[in-house]
Formats: sequence, structure tokens, C-alpha cells
Amino acid sequence: MKSNFSILALTALIFTVFSCGTKQQSGPPPAPIVSVNTYKVVEKTVRGFDEYPATLVPMSEVELRPQISGYITNIFVQDGQLVKKGQKLYEIDRSKYSAAQQQAQANLASAEANLDKLVKDLERYKRLDAQDAIAKQQLDYAETAVLDAKSKVAFANAQLQSATTDYQYSVITAPFDGTVGISQVRIGAQVSPGQPLLNTLSSNDPMSLNFVVNEREIPRYNRLLRKEDKPDSLFTIKFSDGSAYPFPGEFITIDRAVGRQSGTINLRVKFPNPDHELIAGMTVTLQVLNEDIGAQLAIPYKAVVEQMGEYFVFIVQDGNKVHQEKIELGTQIGDEIVVREGLKEGDVIVDTGVQKLREGVEITTETTGQQ
Repeated sequence: MKSNFSILALTALIFTVFSCGTKQQSGPPPAPIVSVNTYKVVEKTVRGFDEYPATLVPMSEVELRPQISGYITNIFVQDGQLVKKGQKLYEIDRSKYSAAQQQAQANLASAEANLDKLVKDLERYKRLDAQDAIAKQQLDYAETAVLDAKSKVAFANAQLQSATTDYQYSVITAPFDGTVGISQVRIGAQVSPGQPLLNTLSSNDPMSLNFVVNEREIPRYNRLLRKEDKPDSLFTIKFSDGSAYPFPGEFITIDRAVGRQSGTINLRVKFPNPDHELIAGMTVTLQVLNEDIGAQLAIPYKAVVEQMGEYFVFIVQDGNKVHQEKIELGTQIGDEIVVREGLKEGDVIVDTGVQKLREGVEITTETTGQQ
């Protein structure tokens, strides 16, 4: 019996020791130390822009269409030619319009001569009436004849104005300085009022640029429109090949209403165009100087973590542990981005390796310092 009791006690002791060892081994392993690169936040001199796709539009543009019927007898300009206000562009056969104008002039002269004769007759009848030498009815007829003659003169004068207008319409001139496009007709083409389109004339200098902003940005642009002392180069153009246009623009207007469906509004900037580098219809990038000007905190963009539309960085704290800090971003400039809120100069943040981090993780740094 004593021997059996001893065996049972030894077995229980072994089981207890084994159980304790098993519990100790099943505990969570210590968190690994993550190797990262860090970056010391410093102020840098920056010049931040907001960019918008935009289209160049001439300040003045008109479709040249005929106002009368006839055949094109002359084209005075070449395709794409620069023209001055009042310069002849197209001529429609003028022969019948010249004849109509001459006929109207003759009709007016005849009507005026007849009126002059009847007025003299009326004056004579008035003198005779004063002497009771004619019947009252004859004087009335004379007065009526003068009134009728005056209406005929007015009618003849209107006909002359109409004929003169048609005659003037037979030569189409430039209403302003600009550039004509490629002619849509050739000599001998038959035209009628409004048809076909002869050409299009666009002004060149200055050139306007239309762009669209969200309604949330309207207060900013209203302030810019009212501001008298605007910064130099507030509005600039970048071409599709990346080159910059040398002249800054002037903000001139905001459209009357926000689009009901889009929630956006149209704005317009005016640019000088002395060398005609800006061409109507070109798509360019409009750069608008924003608040990120001068000394600003700028960090590598790769250090930023996005979560649910918000942006964070990992700040290195005492003990080489990281803290996730929410930040407000500004303008991206190359590989860096301006931080408007959430950091201060001298903070050390994780530059690379952020994907392996979470709140409170201990790190070891391969490189530490300012880039």
C-alpha cells in the first residue's frame, strides 16, 4: 500500500510540473521591434499651387454668315490670317444690290420733288383762300395731297435705307481685330441669309481662360476677386508639355450661378497674348497660388498614411515607440507635401516602413535625420 501511494504521489507531481510548463509556453510572444527610416520635420520655403484643367476661350468670337443672297465674288483674306477691324473679308455679287440702291435713290428724289411741288401749290392755295378766291374744298385737297406726298417720301427713304443696307451687306468686314479660321466657302459659292457659315473670327489679345471649381471654393475666389492687392503670378498657365507660360493672368469674373446638378461654378481669368502663343480651344493647366507660400512644414509624401479619407503620420516618441498623429495636408510639391496642421518643427516621423507599424510599436532606426 505504501508503495502504491508513493507511485501516485510521484505521478501527480510530474503532471503538475508539466502543466505549469505548458501554460508558460502558451503566452503571447513579445512584439517584434520594427526597423524603419525616420525624418526630422523642418520648415522649407515653398510656393504652393492648386491646379485646374482649363480651356482657352477668345474674349470675342463671331461666326461670319451672309445676310443676303448671291454668289461669292471675292475672298480678301487667306486662311488663318490676322485681320484688323473693318478689313474686307468676303464679297457677295454686288451688281443687283447696287442697282437696287440706285433705283431707291431715284424713287426718293422723285418723291421729294413731288412733295416740293405740292407744298408750293398748298402755299399758293392758302394765299388764294385768304382772299376767298378758291373753294375751301380745293384747299383741303391740297393739304391732303401734301400729307400723302410726305408719306411717299418717308416710304422711299425707307426703301433707300433697306437697299443701302443690303448693298453694305454685300461686303463682309471684320467687326474687331483677330484671326480668321479656315474658309468654309470658295469663290463662286452660292449663299443665302444665314447659310452657310463662311468663317469664324476670334480675337487674340487678350485671351480668356475658363475653369470650374466646386461650390465650397467660392468664398475663396470671391475674396480674391474683391482683393485689390493681389500677389504677383497669382494665376499662371502650364502647357501640356510641362512648359510654363511667361505672363500671369488677371481674375475677371465668376459666373452668375452654381450648376444645380454639378454643384460647380465657372470662373474666368484673362491672360495677355502678345505673341499669340495662346490659341482658342487649347486645354491647359491653370495654376492658382494658394496659402502654402513661404516657410512651411514639408515632409516626404511616402510618410503619410491614409485611413477612411483622413491622413496620419507616425511620430517617434520617447523609448523609440511610435504614436499615430492625424494631420491636415496642403500642396504636394514633387515628392513632398506641405503639412498645415498636426506637426511642428523638430518632430521626428517615420519616413519608410509605415506599412509595418501600429500604435505603440517599438522601432529601431536605420537612418535618422533630415532629408
